[in-house]
Amino acid sequence: MKKITSSILAAVIGASCLIAVTDNAAADDWRHRRHYDRHYHDNTGAAIAGGLAAGVIGGMIGGALVNNGPRYVEPPPPPRCWFEDRQVANAYDGGWHMESVRVCR
Repeated sequence: MKKITSSILAAVIGASCLIAVTDNAAADDWRHRRHYDRHYHDNTGAAIAGGLAAGVIGGMIGGALVNNGPRYVEPPPPPRCWFEDRQVANAYDGGWHMESVRVCR
């Protein structure tokens, strides 16, 4: 579930960086501007920088949500083992003999 969520979040952040904000253009728009005005800016750089900043911040937040950080997990308890004397088949003569066998649960 975490991989699916992180994949969707990465896709949304990636797609939001690709969307560009543009103004409507008109054929007579150049007549209304003063050509001698040196302080005119069209602010396309600000929109791109804002999109990049939002993508970076969103990526950091998404990464923090997906990766909860290192956690201490207790190791499982060791198995309970002991030795018991049991009869074991003898491979040499087909008989049986007693042997100490380790039994774990």
